[in-house]
Amino acid sequence: MMIIRKATSADLSAVESVYHEIHDAEEKGIITTGWLRGIYPVRAVAERALQRDDLFVMEEDGVICGAALINQIQVDVYAGAPWKHDVPDDQVCVLHTLVISPKANGRGLGKQFVRFYEDYALKNGMPELRIDTNEKNMRARAMYRKLGYEEIGIVPTVFNGIPNVNLVLLEKYLK
Repeated sequence: MMIIRKATSADLSAVESVYHEIHDAEEKGIITTGWLRGIYPVRAVAERALQRDDLFVMEEDGVICGAALINQIQVDVYAGAPWKHDVPDDQVCVLHTLVISPKANGRGLGKQFVRFYEDYALKNGMPELRIDTNEKNMRARAMYRKLGYEEIGIVPTVFNGIPNVNLVLLEKYLK
C-alpha cells in the first residue's frame, strides 16, 4: 500500500538513499535533473526540512520511494516573478525537491505526490501553488504541465549552490 506522510528521523537515511539514486541515474545519463552530487540535494536538505516539520515521504510496503518538502518558503527569485495570481504569502504553498526513486519510474508516483501536495495546500488554506524546476528537467516540466501548472518564467540563478541554473517557475491556482 502507498502512503504519503510526514517524515520522521528514522526516514532520513532512506531519503538520502533516494537522493543518491537520482545522482547515480543523472551521472549515467538516464535522467536529467540538473542536480549535482555533493551539492544538491544532500542529506542536510532533508535534515533541515525535518527540523522545520515540512519533509514528507512516500512509502510503499514499508519502503521509502519518494520525498518532497512542502512549505511556504519561496525561493528568492520568486520575488520579482510575474505570478498571475497576486495573493498574500500566507496563501502560497511551495513544493520543493520532489524526488521519486528511479527504481519506481513510470508508475505515476510523481503525479500522486503532486496531487497530495495540492490536497495538503487546500486543506491548509493555500490555494496558490508554486513550484520550480531546472530548465533541463524536461520530465518534470512535462509532468507539471499535464497536471495544470503553467510556466510563468525562466530565471537565471545560482540554485542551492549549483551555478548557471535556468530556474523554471510554475504556478497553479486552486479555486
